[in-house]
Amino acid sequence: MRSVLLKIIPLFFLAFPFTLFAQQVFTISGMVTSGTEPLERVSIKISGIKQRIYTDSLGFYEVKLKAGNHVFDITAVGFKEKKQSLMVKQDQTLNFELEEDLNTLNEVVVSSRMNERKLENPQMGTEKLSMKEVRSIPLIFGERDILKAIQFLPGIKSAGEGGAGIYVRGGSSGQNLVLMDDVPVYNASHLMGFFSTFNPDAVEDITVYKTGMPAQFGGRLSSVLDVKMKQGNAEKFEVDGGIGLISSKLTLKGPIQKEKSSFIISGRRTYVDALIRLSPDSSINKNIMYFYDVNGRADFKLGERDKLIFTGYLGADKLGLAETFGLTWGNKQASLQWQHLFSSALSVNTTASYTGYQNKIAVNTGLDNVQIFSQIKDLTFKHQYFWQTSAQNQLKFGLNSIYHTVKPGQITSEGQSSYNPINYQERYSLENGIFVSDEWNISPGFNVTAGLRLSAFSILGKGDFLLVDPQGNIVDTKTYKSGQIVKTYFNLEPRLAISYLLDNDQSVKMSYVRNTQNMHLISNSTSGRPSDKWLPSSLMVKPEISDQYSAGYYRNFRDNTFEFNVESYYKTMQNQLDYRDGADTFNSDNIETQILAGKGRAYGLEFLFKKKKGKLTGWLSYTLSKTERKIEGINQGDWYNARQDRTHEFSTVVAYDPGKKWSFSASWIYYTGDAITFPAGKYNMDGRTFFYYSSRNSYRMPAYHRLDLGANYKLKQRKNFSSELSFSLYNAYGRKNAYAITFRESEKDPSVTEAVRTTLFKFVPSVSYNFKF
Repeated sequence: MRSVLLKIIPLFFLAFPFTLFAQQVFTISGMVTSGTEPLERVSIKISGIKQRIYTDSLGFYEVKLKAGNHVFDITAVGFKEKKQSLMVKQDQTLNFELEEDLNTLNEVVVSSRMNERKLENPQMGTEKLSMKEVRSIPLIFGERDILKAIQFLPGIKSAGEGGAGIYVRGGSSGQNLVLMDDVPVYNASHLMGFFSTFNPDAVEDITVYKTGMPAQFGGRLSSVLDVKMKQGNAEKFEVDGGIGLISSKLTLKGPIQKEKSSFIISGRRTYVDALIRLSPDSSINKNIMYFYDVNGRADFKLGERDKLIFTGYLGADKLGLAETFGLTWGNKQASLQWQHLFSSALSVNTTASYTGYQNKIAVNTGLDNVQIFSQIKDLTFKHQYFWQTSAQNQLKFGLNSIYHTVKPGQITSEGQSSYNPINYQERYSLENGIFVSDEWNISPGFNVTAGLRLSAFSILGKGDFLLVDPQGNIVDTKTYKSGQIVKTYFNLEPRLAISYLLDNDQSVKMSYVRNTQNMHLISNSTSGRPSDKWLPSSLMVKPEISDQYSAGYYRNFRDNTFEFNVESYYKTMQNQLDYRDGADTFNSDNIETQILAGKGRAYGLEFLFKKKKGKLTGWLSYTLSKTERKIEGINQGDWYNARQDRTHEFSTVVAYDPGKKWSFSASWIYYTGDAITFPAGKYNMDGRTFFYYSSRNSYRMPAYHRLDLGANYKLKQRKNFSSELSFSLYNAYGRKNAYAITFRESEKDPSVTEAVRTTLFKFVPSVSYNFKF
């Protein structure tokens, strides 16, 4: 026995170092770039590890691996896949540079990155759009628009033809946080909603959070639209653009100092006004209709650990009917962002920004020129940390602060009448938030994201603040000095998301999120958009609060060729605002007397089936939902349909690319008509007819449906130059969808009331020429 032990013991000690080495774990970190530009959220699959990892906002990643040979598989939308093997035997730095896929022009495309739907990621209700994939949505007026594109995804509804904004899971258009490079956008529309403020040539991608939004986002109830703008090219100068029937665009990008700094500037303008002036009809050629926007960005690399980013945006719309009516609105934005890398595991982003939105209404009564002006200005500071504590855990924490200045209205007039100017009192407020979020991979199939946000909204003087009774009568007025804190609303906003992998092809997820909103968009469902107003919380207007519970099932088929997802949600909402019956919608100073607050609820099911590979791709989406409000003083205090309530919404997108010169696309959408208030009767007084309205939103607009067709023809496809023609037909079968329905007495029989449908567009063909060199 002793002799046997003497033989075994030396072998044990000889083998021990190799056993120890095989069990050692080393840290591998690095950066993924395209040229000198870091790439965010790049997918990294490593052999021997079930979970994928992703780069952070600075393009960095870090992972702990056992000693041995590992294969890295790097994929990112719009870039060629890259694989590389690594023998891990010590802590190492491994960087990757990806080559851009130049097979297509950088047009807007709906991908929602379904090819990268991460079954293990707890984040629910998230859709992504990319500008660098196969194009799937036909043009409208020669433009591709990301806000129009996302409306074909479940749970995201159009505010209507000619309407600005979107409805997400029962929320109103003012309950969406729209960010352009982390800067808030208050009105994301051009030409009354037919275009968005986002120039597709300047946008890199957009992420839409319908539920379970990360804790760093706050201030809105329903969704977050996080739009990231393109970076310039630090290696070479590039030009791309397009010429359409009613608009043209041009984008320039290149190095400021090669390999260290870059710029991009992109602009577009419609020339409908020039076409209108060609009309021989004097009643038409004096009308005005155009918009323009300019995006700019400059990136400066300050060593290996620091980067500065300047961004700017300027856009405006102008609509006018000869000299009788004019409507102008626009956005201005500027930001400075500093990105700093403490280590491969810890980074920080600090952003200071300004955003301004204003609109102006001009009315010529024949005696007077009346102008109504309103404005919002925000100064914002954000400070966020990203800490990869381990391969299985990432912490995000930080703070943000916004100083709001709201000018609800200024009315001036010039003319024969002696109207005195009216300046409604400006509102000032300070919105602060701190947050922490933890992404934790508990086991290979079980992941949790937990977050907590504390928001504090302080109403500031100077000014008078009203106390109003339930009937809308002013019972008291309190006066505060400049800078004095009137009231502060504190709210805790917990967020929790859980995912569990049933196997490699299917998972289930659940989430809960509480959101708070203190900037309120007040909209009258029976009036035009100029009467919509932004109003901060006050003594009478409390913060809106929502609680949303969601659950979903996700399945991939045939090696990710097909995908099926179903999500359900139930959302309760507090302090929902609506106008009183017969409210004065232009009363900007005492608006608290014109509105009421109550509760809301929204619930629904969302289905998505997608084919992601092959020459024929596309998807089907269906949403079944209900959205209601209950406010004392409206509809006898009973539940009533919110304006954005739509029972059914169905859409489909099909793209066919045979791999030659031509590619084709089609989209079709159908949804239940909006809930609306129609007159229940009429009466005559002093020879004038007045309509009587009863139940709120108890009627429906006609159902909406539309087919769009598109085709692209590649003219040239070279390394240094590419061009194509894009054709489309909007509303291909000429459906007369109702933009508005009005009522009038019949000219033949005054006792008969006629409903008049207004339709904006039937057939709208378009063609555009796009190029890049």
